[in-house]
Amino acid sequence: MSQPATTLAEPKDHVFTPEELKKFDGSSPETPIYVAIKGTVFDVSAKRDTYGPGRSYHCFTGKDASRALGKSTLKDEDLLADYSTLDGTQMKVLDDWHSFFIKRYNIVGHVEGSPSIETK
Repeated sequence: MSQPATTLAEPKDHVFTPEELKKFDGSSPETPIYVAIKGTVFDVSAKRDTYGPGRSYHCFTGKDASRALGKSTLKDEDLLADYSTLDGTQMKVLDDWHSFFIKRYNIVGHVEGSPSIETK
């Protein structure tokens, strides 16, 4: 696992529509790469080697794929924001991913309509 960032920027409060978030999937080298988890949008551009096109976790970019993270799967049908069907064990996995990202990546906003989540 990568080491936590030494300094993270203050979280931003930009509200992304799901449609707007799709633009940040790494398709363009000039555009940042964003991943959303539980509605929180993270800038993972520094790990383009992991999240860029053709890379192992590119499927998570430009969207909120909370369900897939909770289920520990890369299946297209699980790349959804709705995690209401996750069981207790899967929710813990999702919460652990959310905590991992908070410690390592800058928060650039949240997805419109998502619940507010404590990020400190």
